[in-house]
Amino acid sequence: MTNPTGEQFELIRGGARAVVTEIGAGLRAFEVAGVPYVEAFEPEDAPPKGAGQILLPWPNRTKGGRWSHQGAPQQLAITEEKRGNAIHGLARDKEWRLLEHAESSIVFELDLDGDPGWPVPLRTRITYELAPRELTVTHEIHNAGESAVGVGVGAHPYFRIGAAATDQLTLTLPASRVRPFLEAQIPSDTEREVEGTEYDFRTGRPLAGIDLDTAFGELAAGDDGRYHHLLSHEGTTLDVWAGPDFRWVQVFTPDDLTGRGRAVAIEPMTCPADALNTGTDLIDLAPGGSWTGSWGIRVG
Repeated sequence: MTNPTGEQFELIRGGARAVVTEIGAGLRAFEVAGVPYVEAFEPEDAPPKGAGQILLPWPNRTKGGRWSHQGAPQQLAITEEKRGNAIHGLARDKEWRLLEHAESSIVFELDLDGDPGWPVPLRTRITYELAPRELTVTHEIHNAGESAVGVGVGAHPYFRIGAAATDQLTLTLPASRVRPFLEAQIPSDTEREVEGTEYDFRTGRPLAGIDLDTAFGELAAGDDGRYHHLLSHEGTTLDVWAGPDFRWVQVFTPDDLTGRGRAVAIEPMTCPADALNTGTDLIDLAPGGSWTGSWGIRVG
């Protein structure tokens, strides 16, 4: 039986360990001093509910898989059949080329060219760099085509703090606006203030009783210019940080993640769902143009 995530690549540095997959260039494990901080899965298994996958050239959903490029209608493959959407981009089930693999870092590359509904060829790279208590993920996207295009990038890790149950964790988000869903899990393009609502996590709230599959925006950056999304439990804080182009974060709290049950995904995204249609915060790439951005995980 073929391994659904391909070859597994281990990174080690100063007590920290990560595992990255060949198929999808996804994050399968991250731990410090033997304590897990992402929801890992077995190497012979497919990533449950998108665990650790990289989402590009758009994150989340494109309604009905339909969008237009320079006035020409496009039809993406429907990859969320239940709701009839194209979900989470084109890269998560492809075999990425290994360019470099050192003890604590790895670089993959992928060409996106010829997929139905995506008319502009792209070349993308991803670099994972491990430090003793931190993992940094850097994305590069290059427009290899002859026309401009807007793109988006996201990631889909589920987080934990050791053996603590998800409902024991406290979530803090620097978000002052939210986009509630309408139908088919496509959010409204009208944002709401979180002030006075159940979506206000700016000062931290326990996850017990919280049910989210929600896009948060208008993020407040820290003094370092990054956005910091925090999980905490009994003196340990997990900082899911993101660079300035990651203006959105999706939080998803399923009750049925394989091997874990109740779980929490914190998904840094450069744009919200259906951005190929709304244009919200797409990264505009001219022919020959490139973009680079980073996010990461730090254990404090």
